[in-house]
Amino acid sequence: MNVRLADGVFQVGDGPTTFSPKAAEIYSAVFEDASLLRGVAVSAAEFKDCGVEFIEYVADPFIVLEVEARPGGPVILCNFRARSGAMEASVAFNGAGPLDYAIGGNRWMPLPAGSLEEAHEILSKVDVKSFGPITLAQYMKLSRWRGKGISVEDRTANALSAATIATALAGDLPEAFVGKLYDYQLDGFRWLSFMARNGLGGIIADEMGLGKTVQIICVLLEASANKTTPNLVVAPTTLLENWRRELARFAPSLSVLIHSGSRRTGFPAELSRHDVVVCSFDTTVVDVSLFRNVRWNLVVLDEAQNIKNPHAKRTVQLKTIPRACAVAVTGTPVENRLQDLWSITDFVVPSLLGTLGEFERRHPDTVSGASLLEPVVSPLILRRTVDEVASDLPERIDIPQPLELDAQSADAYEAIRSAAAAEHGKGAGLAVLQKLRMFCTHPWLTNHFNHVADAGDCSVKMRRLFEIMEEVVAAGGKAIVFTSYSGSVDLIRSEIGTRFGIFADSIDGRVAIPERQKKVDEFAAQKSAALLVLNPKAAGVGLNITAANHVIHFNLEWNPAVEDQASARAHRRGQTRAVTVHRLFYANTVEEIINDRMQRKRDLAEAAIVGTNGHDHDVDDILRALRISPVTAH
Repeated sequence: MNVRLADGVFQVGDGPTTFSPKAAEIYSAVFEDASLLRGVAVSAAEFKDCGVEFIEYVADPFIVLEVEARPGGPVILCNFRARSGAMEASVAFNGAGPLDYAIGGNRWMPLPAGSLEEAHEILSKVDVKSFGPITLAQYMKLSRWRGKGISVEDRTANALSAATIATALAGDLPEAFVGKLYDYQLDGFRWLSFMARNGLGGIIADEMGLGKTVQIICVLLEASANKTTPNLVVAPTTLLENWRRELARFAPSLSVLIHSGSRRTGFPAELSRHDVVVCSFDTTVVDVSLFRNVRWNLVVLDEAQNIKNPHAKRTVQLKTIPRACAVAVTGTPVENRLQDLWSITDFVVPSLLGTLGEFERRHPDTVSGASLLEPVVSPLILRRTVDEVASDLPERIDIPQPLELDAQSADAYEAIRSAAAAEHGKGAGLAVLQKLRMFCTHPWLTNHFNHVADAGDCSVKMRRLFEIMEEVVAAGGKAIVFTSYSGSVDLIRSEIGTRFGIFADSIDGRVAIPERQKKVDEFAAQKSAALLVLNPKAAGVGLNITAANHVIHFNLEWNPAVEDQASARAHRRGQTRAVTVHRLFYANTVEEIINDRMQRKRDLAEAAIVGTNGHDHDVDDILRALRISPVTAH
């Protein structure tokens, strides 16, 4: 017998002369009675004795994409198959690669001439070298293949959605990470790590309050351990101080550079010396030529909706920064149009969704356009809501939000502080602190920067409030904002109501007590996003405002009991959702002293030594508040 069938492959000959015949050779022996194949005697009977039914007509070849579950996580497979009627089978392989026939259900199915060459040409166009396991990046290109001839069938269903992949992965946290993660945060880290290994980045779009930053820090630790090139975090100016503190808290082993201010470096080598460089969007654009001269490993865009406009200079410049991998962090990947998502995705995986023109033709701003887009981008976007992971979370999520005064505001703050110290010496006390607190709330309250038309242009804190409210409004949530001064109550109510076009009202000492509950009821009755601005002493007790799922402390109070009672307006019996409490304060100012004092009081209370009540001001805290300066801190 010179013909054998082994593992779905015909073999002809014996010993060193054995070969795997092509479909045309098998056809000639079976249907045309050829008696010699490459000099070896064969017969149709020998082929048929292998227990295979031979069909005379060619089958339809196609490429199929599938997912196989394995211990380390899902593996994506690219296979070559043939179909004849209801019969389907994988194309036969020998040591040299695929052959031009398939055997399935004991049926031999030849492929059309040139099929192998055509299939390999398709693979080469999407950077796939051979059939078998492929990366997620290769899958995403191949799954979108549209051409004549051989088709590509995607049978991965929902197996490659970010959420599915995230929960299927295994892996430990980096050893240098200091802290603990919730289960869903660990899933998020593993997913981001998986995406990087697969030659892709990702968009982490968890709802506000779920701790996106700490998941990114884990990835930065892993990236720094495995690579010699630095990583870049680009964030709004309002978040630079928060990134500095969070990196120091969770990843103290990393060398971190905050690239900001007039004394920032102009040398690429200086940037490359650090594990992580953190920079604002605006400064990155100004220094883009510097950033282009660094080989970045991972580039992270925090609040990535800042590049939603594909034509903006910021977007265009950021896309020119060289990077091995990119991650976009945003709670609102689509704010107004599907174009927003195209712009962010094009940063993470350039060209994945085609040109902007191609994308807009394929995915118009309609429900059907969005539904066609969802399966394409679902492997790239990991989004969990507070409700989905509620079993992991406490009922109340506290987010301290340290901010840094911009240079102009820091100088103005220092002028107030130093002038008082020069005039009153040790007698400069509560009156000066009050003025500093008012300045930190908003400069207009102390008649600074009155010439600036936009309330956000002269206040980092106000800009951060706008950013928070952007996510609250996008999610249809409701927020209550606590602030101590009538001027800031009016300012916030007006700015948010006008800027976002939502219901905005306020309660402070100017509102008669019988009218206050009516305002709360009207706020609760709103069917969409809404805001209520409150003075903590006038509305911090006695009111039930469980319609709100976000509490924002715009300026801090000396007495933690006042703040706790204010937060309890929303976080109380009757609340059906998790409540996110945002606490905004400026680093290296009187507000940081207040924050430190509040934490100290709370720590003591938790240790059952004293309660959180007591004197509103301690002498040491007052002295520290009068000495601390945002100008000399850095």
